[in-house]
Amino acid sequence: MNTVAWIFGITVVLFLIFTGFAYFNQTGMIYYPYPDIETTPAEHRMEHEDVYLTTEDGTRVHGWWIPRQNAHGTVLFFHGNAGNISHRMESIKLFHNQQQNVFIIDYHGFGQSGGSPSEQATYEDAIAAWQYLTIERGINASSIVLFGRSLGGGVAAWLAAQLATKESPAGLILESTFTDLPALGAYHYPLLPVRLLSRFHYDNLKQLSVINIPILIAHSPDDRIVPYEQGQRLFAAAKEPKTFLEMKGDHNNGFMVTGEAYTNSLQSLFQSALK
Repeated sequence: MNTVAWIFGITVVLFLIFTGFAYFNQTGMIYYPYPDIETTPAEHRMEHEDVYLTTEDGTRVHGWWIPRQNAHGTVLFFHGNAGNISHRMESIKLFHNQQQNVFIIDYHGFGQSGGSPSEQATYEDAIAAWQYLTIERGINASSIVLFGRSLGGGVAAWLAAQLATKESPAGLILESTFTDLPALGAYHYPLLPVRLLSRFHYDNLKQLSVINIPILIAHSPDDRIVPYEQGQRLFAAAKEPKTFLEMKGDHNNGFMVTGEAYTNSLQSLFQSALK
């Protein structure tokens, strides 16, 4: 009995230590910023401007404005939780080839942006980016499509919901995105009380309940980071008009592996949204 009690006690202590680590280290478990810009659009034969925005909390964040001659519209690009904007060049080229301007930003603490990342900070980054496009550049909201991949889907969906009763964007693309962050955490750490511990939410199911613009949701059954079932639940919650694309490949390369079906789905969304 003493041995059993000892093992039980050690197990409880280890569980509490891991739980405490998970609670206090959430920021480090969610955001993986990389400081160095490894390439630029100019190296890929695309004109671009470095843009620096000041968010509501006074932080200076960096982005790229990548114009396209005779553009049909503009994509406001929110990337995932790791790296920085220089690691999204393949997607930027895809949008560029589809006659879209692209504006992509780095969140607080990523790339050349100052500050530290947090859920609220990413929302402030999104607002600053939207204001840059619509106020400073004078671009009509009806010609802007929001794109979010993975964590960026949470940022894009939040922004679309905030604008739902104002000047709504033309459309929304959510790629490899989760239903909400606690649900994703529970998937990866089923033995932890993640919903009680989580200080981050990115509640995409809630945001979709108020969004009334054309939506494309893309997800792969082979995604081992964000389960395919969560992408399906997002699609079920989204309002019409909506489209679901079943991608191929894993979480990070699905858009490239899916190939023509992916680019065709983007083109269809742009055609329906940018009328």
